[in-house]
Amino acid sequence: MGSNSSRISDLPKNEYLKKLSGTESISENDPFWNQLFSFSFTAPTSSTELKLLEEATISVCKSLVENNPRTGNLGALTKVFLSRTRELRLSAECQNHIFIWQTHNALFIICCLLKVFICEMSEEELQLQFMYEEKSPGSYSSNSEDLLEELLCSLVQLITDTPLLDITYDISVEAISAMVVFLSCQLFHKEVLRQSISHKYLMQGPCLPYTSKLVKTLLYNFIRQEKPPPPGTHVFPPQSDGGGLLYGLASGVATGLWTVFTLGGASSKTTASPELTSPLANQSLLLLLVLVNLTDAPDTPNPYRQAVTSFKNTQDSSPFPPSAPHAFQINFNSLYTALCEQQSDQATLLLYTLLHQNSNVRTYVLARTDVENLVLPILEILYHVEERNSHHVYMALIILLILTEDDGFNRSIHEVILKNITWYSERVLTEISLGSLLILVVIRTIQYNMTRTRDKYLHTNCLAALANMSAQFRSLHQYAAQRIISLFSLLSKKHNKVLEQATQSLRGPLSSSDVPLPDYAQDLSVIEEVIRMMLEIINSCLTNSLHHNPNLVYALLYKRDLFEQFRTHPSFQDIMQNIDLVISFFSSRLLQAGAELSVERVLEIIKQGVVALPKDRLKKFPELKFRYVEEEQPEEFFIPYVWSLVYNSAVGLYWNPQDIQLFAMDSD
Repeated sequence: MGSNSSRISDLPKNEYLKKLSGTESISENDPFWNQLFSFSFTAPTSSTELKLLEEATISVCKSLVENNPRTGNLGALTKVFLSRTRELRLSAECQNHIFIWQTHNALFIICCLLKVFICEMSEEELQLQFMYEEKSPGSYSSNSEDLLEELLCSLVQLITDTPLLDITYDISVEAISAMVVFLSCQLFHKEVLRQSISHKYLMQGPCLPYTSKLVKTLLYNFIRQEKPPPPGTHVFPPQSDGGGLLYGLASGVATGLWTVFTLGGASSKTTASPELTSPLANQSLLLLLVLVNLTDAPDTPNPYRQAVTSFKNTQDSSPFPPSAPHAFQINFNSLYTALCEQQSDQATLLLYTLLHQNSNVRTYVLARTDVENLVLPILEILYHVEERNSHHVYMALIILLILTEDDGFNRSIHEVILKNITWYSERVLTEISLGSLLILVVIRTIQYNMTRTRDKYLHTNCLAALANMSAQFRSLHQYAAQRIISLFSLLSKKHNKVLEQATQSLRGPLSSSDVPLPDYAQDLSVIEEVIRMMLEIINSCLTNSLHHNPNLVYALLYKRDLFEQFRTHPSFQDIMQNIDLVISFFSSRLLQAGAELSVERVLEIIKQGVVALPKDRLKKFPELKFRYVEEEQPEEFFIPYVWSLVYNSAVGLYWNPQDIQLFAMDSD
């Protein structure tokens, strides 16, 4: 590296890197460090170039690993960087471009080395690498200083205390990326890490007091979505001697090797996601999710999870409870706006985390009068289920389930009228309530699941959300009412088909082959469970809000033959009583009105009949109410999920897929 511009392919031959990783010890006061940190080269723009950077870094690292026990150069490099970070805030205030540029480059080099070291060695071996000093071969510092911990704490302080300006944007992104790299040891273990040196550093000691400040900073970075400074914003002015340090940050290091957008391996999309317009917001959110999902220490709960689950609105003047040691305040209106505008996997996961674990956020969201701004993006995620990975769909669906646990939400969504939903392509919806649209999208998700993925978990959560809403169905759009009955029709046909297959298998000759027969009894049990739940949803609506839903009664009457086979079925007899009563009552009134009735006339008869139907004739059933309960050991799901997001979404971070142990690289 050094004062001449470099190409990635030149890195293994670079004289400054060769000296850093060589056999000569370099003093912390040596002018070499200023020369090493004065580099600029074109940032990688493809996965091929990122891989080249990785390979170039590995060759330097191997030499450093071999020679560092004798030279202590890694420790010297770290100490030089640490001394610079102490002056960083003042340098930002004084607009010292060159100092900040060189400090960024120092951190970039450390981050490159760290990433390879963490992949190649244990945490204990890594810790030892930072303890070697310039002494006899293999000797290390015997004092109490832990340079690795000091480096991590310095990164935390850099993130929280450095003012965000054009000249500090890139080093802020770099510091966040370096913290992600610090915690990336999880990628190289198949099992979830429950004890780790990096975890201990963050949850105890000098890093702990910064917990709430770090979480708050990362959240505000996500909220503000600050874009990187445009090229040419802070180009260094020319100097008379034409020295080699005259590099515009924007033309070289400003875009930064860590601020390129990774094309990133398995499961990544070929198009850039909207959140990548702000590398700082993207990296901040990923780091926040990693921190929140760290496992608890044996004697200490995860302080970052505590902070995320206990922060409250800036307008809330009530005192913090003693049980929330890391609580803080943040502007909920700004947070809500950011959550409404972002649709990435990681933003959806953050929304899920806040709704599920932070009661202050959940209460605030449910009290909003513009809840459609939050719900519509979630519905759009579910609507485009074919284009989303399964985890993203699950998170969106569980968010809806959590929201539908609240009766106020279930009532209010039917009062919000939407115009021209352009992304809904099955039918032109010029005007529809948010509640009816939600029903349409959830039913579409169920039907997609029935024909494609056949995931019982997804089925269950979709039906649970519909069940939670059913007692508050109001003024259902005629298309929503039709789709409810159409779904029941699809389930009925599937039930008949499975029943016929089961009957034929019993009548047919016993198979002499080793191929096991399908378990039709289990299939039948599952489909009957789903049918019963659909009947309960319809029954709940008829029992609690019949007079508000003439379109559902109309759809029931139009397809009344569907329900005939279930009247005497032992699994459905009880729940069919009310449905059968409503069908019989209104069929009789339509028969009395004569033949050849228009749709308008039928609806008029239904509205009149609702008033005349004695409510005491409808049997009361227990209220349908389902609550989301997180499974035992949720970290077994969330930690691999978060790191898959890091792998695919982190800005400019590349890991060789062959090295990854935590999750299957060909999965969603």
